[in-house]
Amino acid sequence: MCHPESNRYRVERNRRYWAILLAMRRWPFRLAAWLLVMAVAHVAGFIAVWRFFVHSEHGQLLDYVALTGNSIGQERVAGLVHDTLSTISVASIAGATVVIGFIALARRRLALAVGAVLIIGGSNATTQLFKALIYRPHLGIDVDRVAAGNSLPSGHTTVAASVAVALILVVPPKTRGLVALAGAGLASLVGVATLSAGWHRPSDAVAAFLVVGAWAAAAALFILIAQRSHGGVTYGRVNVHTTVFLALLGVGLLIGALIALRLTDDVIQQAVDDLSRRRLFVAYAGGALGIAGTAAVVVAGVLATAHRVVPRWIPDAAADDDETSAAQAQQYPPEPVTDRLPANSEITVPLRPGGAEQTFRLPGR
Repeated sequence: MCHPESNRYRVERNRRYWAILLAMRRWPFRLAAWLLVMAVAHVAGFIAVWRFFVHSEHGQLLDYVALTGNSIGQERVAGLVHDTLSTISVASIAGATVVIGFIALARRRLALAVGAVLIIGGSNATTQLFKALIYRPHLGIDVDRVAAGNSLPSGHTTVAASVAVALILVVPPKTRGLVALAGAGLASLVGVATLSAGWHRPSDAVAAFLVVGAWAAAAALFILIAQRSHGGVTYGRVNVHTTVFLALLGVGLLIGALIALRLTDDVIQQAVDDLSRRRLFVAYAGGALGIAGTAAVVVAGVLATAHRVVPRWIPDAAADDDETSAAQAQQYPPEPVTDRLPANSEITVPLRPGGAEQTFRLPGR
């Protein structure tokens, strides 16, 4: 005859065993793999931009011509550029971080709050670290800015993009699409403003968006892991139209940027002072299109997975373990320990708080 204490131990052991298997079956491996791919893609894009536009003469020339073209019509947009850039400060990023963290905590999402802060803090710390460590060789181009040294990535653009991406994750699903559109637009505006003000080259802003994209994927993976329960979750609305619109818009803008780069490349060997206003404007517009296109693509990537990374409803982890393990034990009885229970015993398990229930019949002797 089996001792009661031994029997309870076996039941508890098997309950934990099936709970672990059920959690593994429900864990979104494909989503995690996709986030890893996105992180690697952004890192690879950053390395490509850094190597070409910082360490090659060809890339430095293209950046220089685009930056020189910002003088065309600069007086007309000087007020807008000043007002846009003046909103970026240490106080503003601290306030935005507090607000975003508060929104996540108000939704009772501790992992989401940590992930959002991780995006903002990690992106801006990485940008400042890269600006200090990356060496920009002097290749006889843009001699007036040699003393300034490296400027990649753009700090202002990183602030705007990281706040926008973090806000996309923490807001409710119904408003996520509108926030994504506004965030992409404002981040693009800040990036182009740094070019118009002569603070940064186009590649600096593009690299900033790639840094934020990499941190967004890493933070999403952290949120995915921190959300212990992945069974019985309710996903929010998929922002298909907004995601597709941003993706297509971004690709279109990047194609326009490539065309402008190709046109600029035809006259790259000429002295910048000898270039016509039309040529300079094409180079400048190409840089602005590249900045806006990168912003749209990065935001579209975040929006495409936001509803899976941040589900609308997640069951309590402890309750989920107890409820699902009973169901799993019925479906896959691990050991014949039910001989001490009445024949044809029934248990009722709630599928979600306040929702439908399902009854399971345990086998008898």
